[in-house]
Amino acid sequence: MTIFLITLGLFMLVALGMAVGYIFQQKSLAGSCGGLGTIGIDKACNCDNPCEKRQERDRIAAEKENTASNGNHIDIKNI
Repeated sequence: MTIFLITLGLFMLVALGMAVGYIFQQKSLAGSCGGLGTIGIDKACNCDNPCEKRQERDRIAAEKENTASNGNHIDIKNI
């Protein structure tokens, strides 16, 4: 029983350390393999319309495509 408690305590300590480190990074959870987008699936739900965040991301991506294709686009990040 002593070995079990030591092992459990060690795992709890490691899990706590990872949780505290993750909280201080202030990043959102993300998969390491790219998720469903890598196999060509845009969304994982059965809804007809994507959520508002997805619609906003799509709108911004479309604007970037339009401005980049016009040739008049100046990206201030690259200056």
